[in-house]
Amino acid sequence: MADTPIIPMGDDPESSAAATGFDPNSSARSQAQRLWQRDGGLSSAARSLGDRAEAFLAGAGFDRAPWLAVMFAGGILSWFALKSPWQWTSAIGLSALTALAALALWPPGSAADTERGHFRRALVAGALVFAAGVCVIWVRSEMVGAEPIERPMIERVHGYVLERQDQPSEDRIRLTLAVRDASEGESRKIRVNVPLSEVERVNARFGTGDSAETLSEGARVRMRVRLMPPASPMLPGAYDFARAAWFKGLAATGSLLGEIEDVQPSTHAQPIAHLQRALSAHVRERLDGSPGTIAAAFASGDRGAITEADADAMRDAGLTHLLAISGLHVSAVIAAAYFVVLKLLALIPAVALRVRLPILAAAVGALAGIGYTLLTGAQVPTVRACVAALLVLGALVLGREALSLRMVAMAAIVVLLVWPESLVGPSFQMSFSAVLAIVALHTSPLVREFLKAREEPWARRMGRWVFMLFVTGLVIEIALMPIVLFHFHRAGVYGALANVVAIPLVTFVSMPLIALALALDTIGLGAPVWWCVGVSLDALLGIARFTSAQPGAVKLMPQMGGATIALFALGGLWIALWTSRARWLGLVPVALASVMLVFTPIPDVLIGREGRHVGITLGDGRLLSLRDTRSSYARDNLLELASVTAEPIPLAQWEGAQCSREFCLISLMRGGRKWTLLMARNSDLIEERALAAACELSDIVVAARYLPRSCRPRWLRADKRYLKRHGGLALDLERGTITDVASGQGDHGWWRGSTR
Repeated sequence: MADTPIIPMGDDPESSAAATGFDPNSSARSQAQRLWQRDGGLSSAARSLGDRAEAFLAGAGFDRAPWLAVMFAGGILSWFALKSPWQWTSAIGLSALTALAALALWPPGSAADTERGHFRRALVAGALVFAAGVCVIWVRSEMVGAEPIERPMIERVHGYVLERQDQPSEDRIRLTLAVRDASEGESRKIRVNVPLSEVERVNARFGTGDSAETLSEGARVRMRVRLMPPASPMLPGAYDFARAAWFKGLAATGSLLGEIEDVQPSTHAQPIAHLQRALSAHVRERLDGSPGTIAAAFASGDRGAITEADADAMRDAGLTHLLAISGLHVSAVIAAAYFVVLKLLALIPAVALRVRLPILAAAVGALAGIGYTLLTGAQVPTVRACVAALLVLGALVLGREALSLRMVAMAAIVVLLVWPESLVGPSFQMSFSAVLAIVALHTSPLVREFLKAREEPWARRMGRWVFMLFVTGLVIEIALMPIVLFHFHRAGVYGALANVVAIPLVTFVSMPLIALALALDTIGLGAPVWWCVGVSLDALLGIARFTSAQPGAVKLMPQMGGATIALFALGGLWIALWTSRARWLGLVPVALASVMLVFTPIPDVLIGREGRHVGITLGDGRLLSLRDTRSSYARDNLLELASVTAEPIPLAQWEGAQCSREFCLISLMRGGRKWTLLMARNSDLIEERALAAACELSDIVVAARYLPRSCRPRWLRADKRYLKRHGGLALDLERGTITDVASGQGDHGWWRGSTR
């Protein structure tokens, strides 16, 4: 028999009954009914959990707005992580049931609602916003997703130019075309690379003297092209271009074959695109070399002329964010416009006495920010930064606190409502992580106290600001490190030090000088200022090259697991969004994720999605490559996911390998046993019986073609049939595990693997 619970009673039975809900003069049934009604039918453990959650939310500085943005983003991420429509529907249904259950247990206006109001509102709002996130990204995918072509093809297309991207550093331009499918009669969007030599020929034959006008937006073109379906990730953890193309509406990408057959220039002007290209060309004309390409990126957002060497140096130094027009640049433009207008109008008494100057200055700053955003292409990071800056201006006009987590949350929600797919990209994650880190740091009581105005010598005040700048850079680097490692598998270790000098240099020297030079160019006096711009940008590139050249400047990591990056994100958000001591509980998941990251295994064998590229790690910082490829894309993917910095060694040149014209054979000791790998070097056919015998003696066979069923290796046959279903592979021979691309794709429209 179960023990009867003992309920302590005070001296006054009535007071005890009121306190506990237990009345000895009532029947057991009526007592149970009253307890059930009072606590909403919850068990003792559930009541205790609810009480603790309520107490925590009431005392931990709970602000709903930032957490609602997190829940909205969580719904979007769940859609990407879950595999199929029934799972997406279940997520929406469970969220709705959670909200209904919270309303049923603690009805608004009841005593239970008074006791657990914070907890109920958090459950209801969080669940509904989470469901809204799933719905928004699902609807977005259905609306804009473009079905990719089934296979590579060569065809003659006739269509309209929707977008043109100049990429002089790669001797080409990129045209996004709207063409009509001859077989189905439906229009589709494709992207085609056109060599600059052909652009010059087209301009000479069809143009009017300006190639930017001849092949500009709205022009009609006819050409023969080689088209490919948007590529899925080459390896697990590599960039998923197929997903990006799906949300851009691209059905295929390719290149021009031969010559452009006909061009009808646009009859309607595209003023913003034309102005952007003209501004970029003007800046590069006024400033030669690498400084000119960087200045063009700052002025117009055009990064197509930046050389690969300069881009690599900026990346390895942790300065790539300076090349992407985002918060730093938009804030600098808006702040400059705001303060210039404010100070100039203050000199005019008739205006200063009759108009609220901060409002007028904020309006001019907003127009400058919007104009700069449109001029630089209105990319997601730029739009995000512009929205956030406009919210700051609005807060200044209303007399509210401009730097707040609510401002960041509002900007995030606006961007995610319009472009929910941007959440899984590095640009959105890095931008908002950096802003969130800055706001959380500078709104903390300790930093406010450190930076508050006081009577002191100017040198000491300047020292405090410089020290705070370094701390801010360090915090940003720490916040961005997991994101950079997750997406790029490499990070600049000395980025915080480089940013301490580079950010003020760009914000207070380079960008104002560029603006001044462009203004003086209108009267032909900009040359001296352009020289100063060149000096400042040479200094920026010098910082990047010096930093990236230091020993240990770049840290490489294998593909970070989903659980690891989730723990980093949870811990970082917890630290940033709470205001009480409870925020430091976020260090627990961060510490756990750090340990998991350190022990992330490096794959022993990497197999590309087509079976042509295979990388074998040797465990001593070297990588063997099946092919001596000239493809920087394939080489970089193999090196990054293998955490190797040295150039790969061709397998045919490795003394431990046996290579013929058709195959390479190598044995590896992993996990206490010997693994034999047989890899095809080409698609040549060989006698089936000999192949079957070789397969029988091998553990793993890799080929870029279909292998006969008689080829039966002991562990894995990764031929064209298998790779078409599963995509690229990462093999951990120590643990005997296979990670494939297909496991992270599910039934999403851009994947063409095992679920199709």
